[in-house]
Amino acid sequence: MTKRKIGVLVMSYGTPENMEQIEPYYTHIRRGNPPSAEQLKELTDRYEAIVGGVFPLRQNTDRQVEALQQTLKELYPDTEFVCYQGLKHAAPFIEDGVKTMAADGIKEAVGVVLAPHYSVMSIGGYVKRAKEEAEKHGIRMSFVESYHLHPELIDALVERVNEALQKFSVPVEQVKVLFSAHSLPAKIVEMGDPYPEQLLETSRAIADRTGVTNWQFSWQSAGQTSVPWLGPDITVDIEDLISKQDVKSILICPVGFVSDHLEVLYDIDIECKQLAESLGGHLERTDSLNSDPKYMRCLADVVAKEAERI
Repeated sequence: MTKRKIGVLVMSYGTPENMEQIEPYYTHIRRGNPPSAEQLKELTDRYEAIVGGVFPLRQNTDRQVEALQQTLKELYPDTEFVCYQGLKHAAPFIEDGVKTMAADGIKEAVGVVLAPHYSVMSIGGYVKRAKEEAEKHGIRMSFVESYHLHPELIDALVERVNEALQKFSVPVEQVKVLFSAHSLPAKIVEMGDPYPEQLLETSRAIADRTGVTNWQFSWQSAGQTSVPWLGPDITVDIEDLISKQDVKSILICPVGFVSDHLEVLYDIDIECKQLAESLGGHLERTDSLNSDPKYMRCLADVVAKEAERI
């Protein structure tokens, strides 16, 4: 009996592969408008600070796609799942991933984004691009929109919070836990977008399981645009906690991010950490999920369930 063959388009934001690619990558993010010399220098300096020219996000994404392929093979041997990569702002672009599926004769596919929380401005954009390309090639494609409360995801994050809390010499209740995610333009609130509430639901689920009661949610890494973004920024929260509320121990759990990349390795590990230290505080971060087996099982499960809906 022939196995059913399902393409899996694994989508993520994308990153340059080397220093030379930073400018075209930034230009793509800016919808074809090249960055100013000052903007380009700022982004280049951030990459230099964290990686010195090595790009962990790209390597992480490659490993995640490979690990998901292997997990699907192990858990669902009766179906042939074939994973493809599609990036928002770098090659292979989302459209490239769909074209490769079509060239391989894929007729049915599932799209999943390496981000657990849905927003029309984030996941919605990935889905729109993939759907349009799939229709051109006659591929029937279904999409996982969110998986923010999946038991395996929560398990993996609970594990990380419990491990990171051990890095403090004070009692757990004296550690302020900041759950964080990438900010988006504030207008999503008026639109009734589920993104902020889904993030709070994930945070509450982790807090409940770990017994953490001393926590709050923080926004980070807002874009530099003329419109207001969700805030206040996590740096404002850190300054307020240490300087005004005399909180000296802070743990950041970036629930909105699944990989080590710029918003984690620079914005948290360098910017937030330096700020906390300069104010006399102690700041730690939970480890990223990357290709954690629990996270891979979470993705495999939602992909397999979505495949049943095609």
